[in-house]
Amino acid sequence: MKRARLIYNPTSGREEMRRRLPDILQRLDEAGIEATCHATTGEGDATRAAADAVERGGYDLIIAAGGDGTLNEVINGMAEKENLPPLGYFPVGTTNDFARAMGIPRNWEDCCNLIIRGELRPIDVGKANDRYFVNIAGGGKLTELTYEVPSKLKTMIGQLAYYLKGIEKMTNLSPTELIIQAEGQEMLHDEFMMFLIANTNSVGGFEKLAPGARIDDGLFDVIALKKCNLPEFVRLVTLALRGEHLNDPHVVYFRTDYMEVTSPAHVQLNLDGELGGVLPATFQMLPQHLRIFA
Repeated sequence: MKRARLIYNPTSGREEMRRRLPDILQRLDEAGIEATCHATTGEGDATRAAADAVERGGYDLIIAAGGDGTLNEVINGMAEKENLPPLGYFPVGTTNDFARAMGIPRNWEDCCNLIIRGELRPIDVGKANDRYFVNIAGGGKLTELTYEVPSKLKTMIGQLAYYLKGIEKMTNLSPTELIIQAEGQEMLHDEFMMFLIANTNSVGGFEKLAPGARIDDGLFDVIALKKCNLPEFVRLVTLALRGEHLNDPHVVYFRTDYMEVTSPAHVQLNLDGELGGVLPATFQMLPQHLRIFA
């Protein structure tokens, strides 16, 4: 028997994981994987549980179950450790950007089969100051909506909660002064609506926002939106839906494995949809740092 530690968020995806847990455990057990469970109790708990599982040893794999935030916490618990076991993921959150980019199915039976088959893929991990992310990092007013939506509201109405928060944010669009210094790029000092550092091509449900981003190429795809008014912003969103926004004069786009961002203003960081501290920040790539079933 292989041993697995399953760390799950009982409130993710309208509490789907809580309902499916017995079936998942039975399916894994039938395939020779004995899983013990940890239900998260609040912010940071998944990080502590993942770190404890790696430190204790004896686990052949760790499985995260929840949304992008739960996955981010589990990776933050693992990333600093040595001799890391592979990571499985059941995407039962609201947006599931990372799973969409990696082709990880939402159906629990298909997820179990993916883990049972043992198909592993190395993935890059980004580091922002002392925190880690696998999908997206960013800053600016529009990046705040993902962690400002209450978890109870996401449980009740799902993706609609983000749309409602986004409409609220659009009425208060304001630029932020940013200084961006990146390896191989000229320094940028301008007013920006937001900046995004993508590690995959799926960001906030937009699958063409960073169309060239790859999880294993050792590079970030950086997109920064310069100061614009509401009609210009709406036009850019329309272009982004088709993947035609990167050549717009309001958009700065480049690729790098290291960058620093500072600002005279108070700018919060978004890491995989969760609050990840404030600027200033240093972002560096850790190429193929983890292995994941995908």
